[in-house]
Amino acid sequence: MVIGGDAGGMGAAARARRLDPDLEIVALEKGEWTSYSACGIPYLVSGVVTGGLEALVARSPQVHRTKYRIDVRLRHEVTGIDLDMRRVEVRNHEHGRTLHLSFDELLIGTGARPLRPDVEGIDLPFVHGVQTLDDAGRLIAHARAADCRRVVVVGGGYIGIEMAEAFTERGAEVTLVEGGAQLMRTLDPDMARRVEAAVQRFGIELRTSTPVTGFADGEVHTDSGPIRADLVILGLGVTPNSELAADAGIETGAKGAVSVTPRQRTSAEGVWAAGDCCESFHLVSRRRLHVALGTVANRQARVAGTNLGGGSATFNGVVGTAITKLCGTEVSRTGLTEHECEAAGLDAVAATITSSTRAGYYPGAEEIAVKAVAERRTGRLLGMQIVGGAPGAGKRIDAVAVALHAGFTAEELNDADLAYAPPFGPVWDPVAVAARAVAKAAVAPS
Repeated sequence: MVIGGDAGGMGAAARARRLDPDLEIVALEKGEWTSYSACGIPYLVSGVVTGGLEALVARSPQVHRTKYRIDVRLRHEVTGIDLDMRRVEVRNHEHGRTLHLSFDELLIGTGARPLRPDVEGIDLPFVHGVQTLDDAGRLIAHARAADCRRVVVVGGGYIGIEMAEAFTERGAEVTLVEGGAQLMRTLDPDMARRVEAAVQRFGIELRTSTPVTGFADGEVHTDSGPIRADLVILGLGVTPNSELAADAGIETGAKGAVSVTPRQRTSAEGVWAAGDCCESFHLVSRRRLHVALGTVANRQARVAGTNLGGGSATFNGVVGTAITKLCGTEVSRTGLTEHECEAAGLDAVAATITSSTRAGYYPGAEEIAVKAVAERRTGRLLGMQIVGGAPGAGKRIDAVAVALHAGFTAEELNDADLAYAPPFGPVWDPVAVAARAVAKAAVAPS
């Protein structure tokens, strides 16, 4: 039995089917879609991706039914899990009735939902969260019907920046409102300031340190006064949909996410979890955390599905790698920032360098800033952040993520055999230059 029709649930179901053709698999999804890319929603909204909502669907319910022989039941919302009876309570919204279905093994893939602050007007129809394809459909329909010219995005994280870019590209006047002192709290302040400069260059009005206090028709209320808006998008992050598991007595952990072992098994016998509803283990900080990313959900699903299908697999953890873009500026990070190192009790040093995305003499070279973080004295690499222009600047972070998985020191990353040609970077890649700088800082006298 699988609860949830997106990456965590259906990825596990498909993997289990490949390994065991005799399994009976039932998947329950309360919405209308399966196996879609929520990460693609901003690009659908902007018009970069065409073809409607279906363009973001990797596998339709019919494909799961015919190719993988999975009994997918749409508009079936699980409302309770009874571990003693080994059954779930399900509300069939199609026929308006409640039923009970038994299981031998249960996979929880309920995902996450957008954070919605408890303020006046949060449920008004012009305020939209963006997490599911149904959310995207309602948002796009509203934007078209109302010819929205003034858009306010609340929240300056990844989804907030991506949605601000999307509506700017649609020709709207966009205001990006962040309650904290900086955009992108997953970056250190000095790197976030570079992102803020890019936001303003793109023509987006930026208001930081501006908490939202409520919504009214056509207005967003803040501590600094009202902002006119035809449409509001919430980009405040997400919270795991873990209530079903918690109510059944299954243990939860970081940010209320379902606790799992490296095999993706929960505290309950025969119950597994994968995706945005459950927690992960950070390989650098050595702490549990909740990270809602499609990459992580798919990897966890593959592990859970392997074990459900009779194989053996483990998901050892994450290093916190993420990437986004704003027009021509790419932003990426992996490992820990300076403030995350402090929270984890690590004695860290940092070094920031500026370089070029290509050889200086090659046309189209743009500035790239790289900040590296390492452990004092040992030089162990702890993290890196990149903000730069030109296609491919941000993807340099992948080499750093691999180095973190391998436990490299900063000096070892500096010595790595990275690719070089003038169209792609200087002879000393910016990642190597930053690694060398922080390696020196790590052994310098305090």
